[in-house]
Amino acid sequence: MQLLDFLTIIIFSLIILVAGLSFGKQGGDMKSFFSAGGAVPWSISGLSLFMSFFSAGTFVVWGSIAYEWGLVAITIQMAMCISGFLIGAYLAGRWKQTGALTVASYLTQRFGKTTQQYYTFIFLLLSLGYTGAFLYPVAKILNVVTGFDIYYSILLLGAMIMIYTAVGGLWAVVITDVLQFVILTAAVLIVLPLSLDKVGGLHQFIQDAPDTFFHVFNGEYTPWFILAFIGYNTIFIGGNWAYVQRYTSVKDTLSAKKVGFLFGILYLISPLIWMLPPMIYRVVNPELVGLETEGAYLRMCMDVLPVGMLGLMLGGMIFATASSVNTSLNLAAAVLTNDIYQAIFPDSGQVVLMRVARTATLLFGLGTIGVAFMVPLAGGIVEVVLSIGAVTGGALYGPAIWGLFSRRQTGRSILVVTGISLLVNLYFKFLSPLLFSISLDRATEMLLGVFLPLALLGAYEIYALKRNRESNQYQSYVNRKKPTAKELAATLTSGEKQNNFGIKVLGWAFVAIGALLFVLGIGASAGDRYMFAMGACILMMGGTMIYLSRRRSAGYTINKTEQNIHD
Repeated sequence: MQLLDFLTIIIFSLIILVAGLSFGKQGGDMKSFFSAGGAVPWSISGLSLFMSFFSAGTFVVWGSIAYEWGLVAITIQMAMCISGFLIGAYLAGRWKQTGALTVASYLTQRFGKTTQQYYTFIFLLLSLGYTGAFLYPVAKILNVVTGFDIYYSILLLGAMIMIYTAVGGLWAVVITDVLQFVILTAAVLIVLPLSLDKVGGLHQFIQDAPDTFFHVFNGEYTPWFILAFIGYNTIFIGGNWAYVQRYTSVKDTLSAKKVGFLFGILYLISPLIWMLPPMIYRVVNPELVGLETEGAYLRMCMDVLPVGMLGLMLGGMIFATASSVNTSLNLAAAVLTNDIYQAIFPDSGQVVLMRVARTATLLFGLGTIGVAFMVPLAGGIVEVVLSIGAVTGGALYGPAIWGLFSRRQTGRSILVVTGISLLVNLYFKFLSPLLFSISLDRATEMLLGVFLPLALLGAYEIYALKRNRESNQYQSYVNRKKPTAKELAATLTSGEKQNNFGIKVLGWAFVAIGALLFVLGIGASAGDRYMFAMGACILMMGGTMIYLSRRRSAGYTINKTEQNIHD
């Protein structure tokens, strides 16, 4: 990397930080801080969901698989689009209908406080593992490209993420996610043609690739694994407490469904574009082994991107991968504040609750940094992400999703299902190999993790149906007090004002990024026409959003003036 690359990273980081910190005065209450006012545009929420999930190691986890196994990395990711469509059709709207701020709040309303406390404890414990695993690839990217020590990278990046998440809340998270989506889409559309040029074109790449490189299924990634992966992702994306925020923070049920459908569409299109660079690098340099393969994506970028553009790509990768971290930090703070602290101190005012929320974000962030330090000792990011998901995903999130549809499940029944599932999965993961030398392959491990809790939930459903039992907790949930039409209207009005501010921030950030691309294109040794084209597109988007925000602000002012005159 050269000086211009470092300057580009600094400038891009400042754009992201300013955008995130600008929402400090917008998140003045719990609903603003944890659900962005409850009326986020579905397109922004959908892009944020995509980036939050997409960035959880796409460049490191799936990039490593793409380098080692080839086309199967695209197969794995395209399976996620099926999950997105299923969530849009059946789950996202149901979550919005609950009216809950967090999944923990829903569990309290539907299954009781005791059940919620057990799940909250398990969720927060596992979230440390997930979030630490997501922070590690951010630091890995910086380590591979700059040579900066991996542990110092974790400390530096963890601190930056904690600061703007603690200040700006969910709006800071979703806006920075959208910025990352735009810049990374632009960057990868520059990387891809330059990568193909380096290996002599698409035909030469196909000819020089390993024999099994273009098999739809390869190695341990079998058809059974893909089937289990679809089931796992449907449960994980549809029930993970952090991702559920994206369905509950939009204005209505239809918007929530659109969030899921947009996620599915993006995963139908994006895998081929994103996974080709590390696949091409296998032909450029087939010598990577072990944990070195986690850096394949970055090494391809380093080989082909012009000076300055490498810095922009690196900055985009860092903050995109970080979006999974900031999502989890915001959600963990929501649970700690809304469902633990406020339950103990119900008379706390908004000022105190906001102070607790920001403190909780920082404390959970420190725990995340500690976990990230231990990822290399666990065998690398691929092993950590897939193993945690296989063992815990279905057991933790499946029962809550089932409860959205069932009249018969009780707090006790879902806790028993979660407990049995976790014990069985942990036994086969750790004890069985140690005691009897019996290990499950990747596909069987994930199939067990996904379908065992579903089978147990189904068995209880049949048992309760035969005895004509309906949960008393369900009746209490159905009869709970719901917001009035006036309260919903007030929420939407407040949310619309925040939406307009978010659009304005996005517009100015796009203008800054578009201008940066133009400047970098002037001195580029290769790919300058791509950079000018992307810069022009982003500038036009930014200008359009600024114009729209001004029109909406003028309309809001006129409506408010007319209302005051009428009153």
